[in-house]
Amino acid sequence: MIPSRKAGNVKNCLLILATAVAVTGNAALSEPNILLIIADDMGLDASRCYDVGNQQAPMPNVEVLCANGLVFDNAYAQPTCSPTRATIMSGQYGFRTGVGAPVARDGSDGLDPDIPTLFDALAPTGYAANLIGKWHITGRDAGYDLPARMGVPDYFGLIDGGARDYFDWTAVEDGKEVQIEGYATTVLTDRAITWIAAQDAPWFLWLAYTAPHAPFHLPPDDLHTFDHLPGDGASIDEDPLPYYQAMLEALDTEIGRLLTSMSAGERAQTIVMFIGDNGTPNQVLNGLYGDHQAKATLYDSGVHVPLIVSGPGVDAGRTDAFINASDLTATIAGLAGAEFVSPDSRDFGPVLAGGEGSRDYITTDHFTTRQARGRGIHGWAIREGDYRLVVPKDAPAELFDLSSDPLEQTNLLADGGTDAFLRIEADLRARREALIAPQH
Repeated sequence: MIPSRKAGNVKNCLLILATAVAVTGNAALSEPNILLIIADDMGLDASRCYDVGNQQAPMPNVEVLCANGLVFDNAYAQPTCSPTRATIMSGQYGFRTGVGAPVARDGSDGLDPDIPTLFDALAPTGYAANLIGKWHITGRDAGYDLPARMGVPDYFGLIDGGARDYFDWTAVEDGKEVQIEGYATTVLTDRAITWIAAQDAPWFLWLAYTAPHAPFHLPPDDLHTFDHLPGDGASIDEDPLPYYQAMLEALDTEIGRLLTSMSAGERAQTIVMFIGDNGTPNQVLNGLYGDHQAKATLYDSGVHVPLIVSGPGVDAGRTDAFINASDLTATIAGLAGAEFVSPDSRDFGPVLAGGEGSRDYITTDHFTTRQARGRGIHGWAIREGDYRLVVPKDAPAELFDLSSDPLEQTNLLADGGTDAFLRIEADLRARREALIAPQH
């Protein structure tokens, strides 16, 4: 039976979850279960685990993960959803995947299905592995069989970028379209609970929610505490922020239901990874980043995302280790006893156990050849240490010092820049050029 999600059970769920997390201790397991949860359109400013702005959503279950797990202060994704998902699937940077913006319906700019994937790496290990939820790595017209061709055996979810209606939407199941009536966040959670309960071997589940991606709306009453909000479209358009927050709280409630559906023993054998796929939607920023926007931009606000890992063998606390989304690939493979070889994917397993990270830079891409997808800021960015260089397409480069300017409000190259800052720019450009040089 799928557990109830009634709001009255939330406090008990939190207590059970906190207890289950606590019993894991610091002993690493040789074959842990691995649950990767992706929130769609959630930047640092949306999470109470980070001190960015003042409009964080209440997400008590994720906050339990933060309190008992490892919070990454320097985790980076790509500016939009498809590029981030492609980097995780392939373990490659965006300029190598060819996926630089939301994938078109025809799939012409989607991930090559013949590329080695995380699921291919897990196949020989004996792990059960699946992906439930948002796909958007290839286009709808390119074929519903592409998840299977990339190693996903039993895909269910939204093949496109999102649902037009969270309560009535189209999914792909068994390689064909099915119409779903039911709140998307809840349906995906139900599917995850059912799949996990059916496993009798160590498992990996990539659970990609479509929340809190637009359309903004009022979730079912038992999933959130924003009871005062009207549900009409005019109210949502006038002030979408509280609806975005309600969607995140509803997501959190369902994450809690998923985690508490496991027995204490299974939960104690499960590593949970929670990450956002890009920055917060610009409609709800309320000027937090000044003139800069977030989602679909190269600025830190568009790619600096929450990443929390909790479970057996994971030290509790915070880390400033640099993490690219592509690093999840080698790390998840490593946890499962497999090897994923890519120059773009660094196994941060040692960081989980209290060690140092091996990455000293972060790189980001945003590009497209389609005019219709030209929204946001295209180009590339790279960070090394506290300095971050943003190089928009057909616009002057900008340099920021995140140690004193975390919201990137002061361009150090304005008015020509000093000799010292110009040298830093040159060094960062050279680092980037070395990355994109042909591999031998």
